[in-house]
Amino acid sequence: MICKVSRRDVINIDWLAFEENYKKKGFENICGVDEAGRGPIAGPVIASAVILEENSKIDGINDSKKLNANKRKKLFEKILLLAKDYSISSASVEEIDKFNILNATLLAMKRAVESLKLKPDIVLIDGNASPKLKFKTKTIIKGDSLSTSIAAASILAKVYRDNLMIKADALYPIYKFSKHKGYGTKLHRNILKKHGTCPIHRKSFKIKNF
Repeated sequence: MICKVSRRDVINIDWLAFEENYKKKGFENICGVDEAGRGPIAGPVIASAVILEENSKIDGINDSKKLNANKRKKLFEKILLLAKDYSISSASVEEIDKFNILNATLLAMKRAVESLKLKPDIVLIDGNASPKLKFKTKTIIKGDSLSTSIAAASILAKVYRDNLMIKADALYPIYKFSKHKGYGTKLHRNILKKHGTCPIHRKSFKIKNF
């Protein structure tokens, strides 16, 4: 069963206590799911699923896009310590090109949830689309700014993907992946004009000004 929740539905709820509303309804293992890497023109898309310990307090946790790299790294370590269970999965560049980025993202999310050791009682997914899961599922628009679990998943996915792109930089140094993480920045586009693509570029993406 999939139910969509928008920000307007929960605008008066403290997002750090968002999970408490589900705990009161009898849900114990609340799983947050988010992705990183839908927008880049290179590299995989990463999804993370996180089940936090009850009443976990993680100072400074927020949507990963609103945090700087150093803050994300520190929170990454805290989340790993405070998670009852977590999983990080991916969909490859080849899968993105084959299935399109939305379906590849849903595939990565499905893999992340199904790789958990604990069985979720409910899965909260950022956005308005959900993979087909055997668990009760709710999509939450702007969920990474409303749910602690989703925010935690956002941070794990973002830091993990950034680290992958730093490793890619060592393999393909002329593309400077450690600087732009595969996004279509001006620097990245200029490099593509000069050198063309490499194996981790998404062939199905239309790159502006290239």
